[in-house]
Amino acid sequence: MPTPSHLKSPLYFDFRAARRVPETHAWPGLNEHPVVDGGGAAGTEDAVPVVDVGAPGAAARVARAAETWGAFLMTGHGVPETLLARVEERIARMFALPAAQKMRAVRAPGEACGYGSPPISSFFSKCMWSEGYTFSPVSLRSDLRRLWPKAGNDYRLFCDVMEEFHKEVRQLADRLLELFLRALGLTGEQIAGVEEERKIGETMTATMHLNWYPRCPDPQRALGLIAHTDSGFFTFVLQSLVPGLQLFRRGPDRWVAVPAVPGAFVVNVGDLFHILTNGRFHSVYHRAVVNRDRDRISLGYFLGPPPHVKVAPLPEAVPHGRSPAYRAVTWPEYMAIRKKAFTTGGSALKMVSTDAATEPDDAAADVVVDVHA
Repeated sequence: MPTPSHLKSPLYFDFRAARRVPETHAWPGLNEHPVVDGGGAAGTEDAVPVVDVGAPGAAARVARAAETWGAFLMTGHGVPETLLARVEERIARMFALPAAQKMRAVRAPGEACGYGSPPISSFFSKCMWSEGYTFSPVSLRSDLRRLWPKAGNDYRLFCDVMEEFHKEVRQLADRLLELFLRALGLTGEQIAGVEEERKIGETMTATMHLNWYPRCPDPQRALGLIAHTDSGFFTFVLQSLVPGLQLFRRGPDRWVAVPAVPGAFVVNVGDLFHILTNGRFHSVYHRAVVNRDRDRISLGYFLGPPPHVKVAPLPEAVPHGRSPAYRAVTWPEYMAIRKKAFTTGGSALKMVSTDAATEPDDAAADVVVDVHA
């Protein structure tokens, strides 16, 4: 694994002109675990769970997937496929802009929003085979003026489609949160009537991160996004029909390639939801690989609590007569712990555990890097 370097600024790399993978982008150890197909028949060992959230019994299937995988493919969500196609088209157009235009929006050190390599890149001496753009949906139009300072038609079309997408997916997030809470044994009346549970949905914040993974002359040496867990509650991933997302599974250790299912979202459980559910729904270790022949696009819609809110295990998630497995933390506090864990090779979840024995000995628990680091 490359060593931390805390690079101070992103370096533009012309992926289109590359005829080989330079040493700056070559990652060792990418193939130490086999990759298996996750698109097999439902119920088989390595088939990524598919959950129709509009069907009866969805809460139980969501719970089973979150408990056993920490991720699932979500169908039946109601977001129009025509909208998803427009989102993908606008993302592709944005990353196709001239380098000089994109560099106007480069994230400065410490900035959360803007253009550049994935924020996680700052921890490594190697570069990833990807470009990204991060923004907050609530300040979308002001954020994107950095990329289109004179506004114009492309700016308006991009903002319009992203705002429409945010409206649809934010409502979907509330529906999925209710399914998660029902899976913990709460009724609809309890979710609406108990202040703690109600506030989770009312105060959830969203961040959007766009990714472009260009075709690569040697995908066995390059990596689109380093393996990591997400830090927040849960993430919706919209990926193009070029597969590239992989989930880590144990027994034996392997990477499971998530199939590209038209119209489906991938849902990843994050570390703070792991804490909120007392470890019942566990966060998932995942990475993005690249393709020799085709570009790949994805969008991550990250949901989590406001910075000031303490996240602790819900009473419904703690077995009767037992103490919570994790102490309360805010998102910024947890991010600081993750960074400390990253530099020491420890586990952030173990660091906030009230009893280290409650944290399973799993490779995912030892990964402390994060796309919002």
